[in-house]
Amino acid sequence: MHLVQLIYSSRPFGYDQATLNGILVTARGRNSAAGVTGALICRADLYLQLLEGPEPAVAEIYKSIIRDDRHLDVTLRSDGPVTERLFGEWDMLDDPARGWMWDRDAVADGVLDHASAQDFVSVFRRLRREIPAG
Repeated sequence: MHLVQLIYSSRPFGYDQATLNGILVTARGRNSAAGVTGALICRADLYLQLLEGPEPAVAEIYKSIIRDDRHLDVTLRSDGPVTERLFGEWDMLDDPARGWMWDRDAVADGVLDHASAQDFVSVFRRLRREIPAG
């Protein structure tokens, strides 16, 4: 099976726990059915999500995210083939943004637009190292 990994960022529209719960319920059900795994880092000013799985399924899910009005300014940050999954145990791990990530001021000042694809991958690799195996 040809695996791909895709990372995007977006800004939440109407961020609150109910909205986040709705996104997670949808993502977990859809991802499980499609063989897609991943992680969502979230806070009031930022969604940063990694999706991994079969290319057609990841592409379809990403298209649906672009159309989802709970996301503003959806921006593809990294996309390419991988040999193994980082978050294979989770249909969708959700995690608050870590203190070592970009702070709100940095995001507001455009740090995401200057980060490389490898910078985004590194965020998720570090998150994976910090999350105990489920």
